[in-house]
Parts: sequence; structure tokens; C-alpha cells
Amino acid sequence: MKKILLASAATALISGAAAADEIKVGLMLGFTGPAESYAPPMAGGARAAVKEISESGKFLGGKTINLVEGDSTCADAAIATSVAERFVTAEGVSGIIGALCSGATTAALQNVAIPNGMVMISPSATSPALTTIEDNGLFFRATPSDARQGEVMADILLENGVDTVAVTYTNNDYGKGLSDAFEAAYTANGGTVTINASHEDGKGDYSAEVGALASAGGDRLVVVGYGDQGGKGIIQAALDTGAFDLFHLPDAMVGSATEANFGSDLDGTLGQVPGTDAPGGDLYTPIGEANGFDATAPFSPESYDAASILLLAMQAANSNDPAVYKMKMFDVANAPGEQIFPGELAKALEILANGGEIDFVGASALELIEPGEASGAYRVIKTIKGKQETIAYR
Repeated sequence: MKKILLASAATALISGAAAADEIKVGLMLGFTGPAESYAPPMAGGARAAVKEISESGKFLGGKTINLVEGDSTCADAAIATSVAERFVTAEGVSGIIGALCSGATTAALQNVAIPNGMVMISPSATSPALTTIEDNGLFFRATPSDARQGEVMADILLENGVDTVAVTYTNNDYGKGLSDAFEAAYTANGGTVTINASHEDGKGDYSAEVGALASAGGDRLVVVGYGDQGGKGIIQAALDTGAFDLFHLPDAMVGSATEANFGSDLDGTLGQVPGTDAPGGDLYTPIGEANGFDATAPFSPESYDAASILLLAMQAANSNDPAVYKMKMFDVANAPGEQIFPGELAKALEILANGGEIDFVGASALELIEPGEASGAYRVIKTIKGKQETIAYR
């Protein structure tokens, strides 16, 4: 019996030593649900950054990183909360990357992260409401607020001579926030919104919604929805009935799913998605190729960048305590310091370990502004021969 107890004690010591050399970080994305086609390349970006840092041997004196993952679904606040609770209470993570959608992010942030003093950084949650949450300096995002996207979308349409539009939005935080921001910017600059109506995801028939939109009229239909769900259904019903043949698509409608679903039927359709022509994008592409994911997919660059600055802030603080390293997030993301691009995370770790400063540019030309979100650059998209091509940057 004594030998068994000694062996158990030895095992516990070994396990404790292993745990001391490992830091856990949570990754919560909507692997299922209305935006599920976005999750694989986003996860690929976050995993690549974690792998690059962990395998360098330079993170916090040689610690490795264990990325634990969970499906927040995008559509169920209770599930998002449950995933975040598991990360914090059962897994003992030091930070959370995610969620993908604004509603899931808000639920996890308010119900779990803030009460537990946990840092969260989302690569893709864009609701303007997240800007004003009292988060105790714990929440960051590597993508701009939809307050900015609404302005960009209005400018693109008006510059292309489109001065009347109908708007439909998915009935959640993301859809409502972006549609309101767009309408405010568009009407302030002379545009007319004939109708701004919500739609529900998961329906089999959107003919009634499209009928109301068509009755209101407009030169184009702005679809603030998800390419895997209601947004897809709205476009299909509009095309089937001839109600609209030209659309405008914001970020959650841009991507391979929309291309595959509609191809050249959307030729001439415009849209926008966060993105930049900075050199980091070209340097990030081979990282995706080496790790088996599409590095050009929406929010994949932002996912790499979100994971990177979370871990680099820990390195700068020499601590994985969220209360300590949250103070370093702006420092590592912004000037002054040596610019850091994709593939250079080991160099960044070494600079920080030696007391130096870095300016993480990353794959998306990341620049944090108060209260902790990206300043905002966008790719302007046009569907040409069935492909969503980048035609400009803003």
C-alpha cells in the first residue's frame, strides 16, 4: 500500500511539473451553425500562430501551449457560455480566442470572461455594442467594429451610383448592429433605405421576406446575413422570383460558400470584408499552405493575429496572468518597436524576452485603437465570373 501511495505521489509530481511547463489557451469558434464555413480557416490561423510560438522554445522561458477548442455554434448564447465556462473552470485556460459571432462573443464575455477576470480576443465579432461593454480592459478584437463597416459599405454604394437600397439583416446582434450603422451612414450622405427588415436563420422558405423587400423597392438588396444560412436563402428566393438581381454583401456573406452556392448568378455584386494589401498578407499565404488551410479566407488573417498578440502580450508581461498581461496588449500590437510579420513570432519572443519593444503588424496590418479593437481596413469585393475578386482597398 505504501508503495502504491508513493507511486501515486510521484505521478502527481510528474503531472504537476508537466502542467507547470504548459499553458492552456481556449479557442471557441462556430464550427457548426450559420457561419460554419468560416471556422476551418480561422481555426487554421489560430492554430498556426500557437504552433509557431509553442515550437519556438522561447515562450515564457520554454513553456509550451495547449490549445483547447470548443464549438460556440454562433447561434446559441447558452452553448457559448458553457464552452467558456469549461475553458475557465475545467481547463484552466489563461486566455480565450473567440468567439466567431457577436452574440456568442457577448454571451461568453459577459457571463464568464468578465466575472472571472479572463482576457478574450475575437478575430471576427464586429457588433458595435461590444465597443461599449464595461469589460474591465479584458476584451479585444482583431477586427474593426461594424460602425466602421457601415460607413465603408455606404461609401462603396454611393460611389457606384446606388442611391436607393432595400436592407435585410439576420435577427441578432451582428445583423441589427451592422444594418443600423449602415442606414445611419448611408442616409446621412444622401442615400435612401426603402426598408430595413430582419429575417430569421434556419427557414426553408424566404419568399415572404423577399416579397416585402421587393415591394419596398431599391436599386440593390443589401443582405446583412450569413452565407451558410438565412442570407443564402434570401438571395436564392430573390433570384428565383426575379425580385433583385444585384446585391451588396458585407463580411459574413463573403467567402467560398457564397461563391459555391451562386457562382456567376451574382456577377456585378459588390461587397466588403476586413482585409489589407499590406505585405503581411503575402507572407501569411504560405503559412496557410504549409498547414493545410486557406489563408486568404475571411477572418483567417485576423485569427492568426489574435492568437499572436494574446501570446506576445504574455511574453511582454512575463506572465500568463490575465490581470497582468492585459496591460501589454496595446504595447505589442502598436508602435513603437520592431515590426513583426507572419512567420516572425520567434523573433518577437526573443525581442520581448530581452526587454525590447515590438510593433506586431501581422497578417492583417493590425493596429489596436481604444477600447481594444482594430482600426479597420477593408477589401472591396466584386463578383466577376462567379468569383469574389478584390478590386480595391479602403
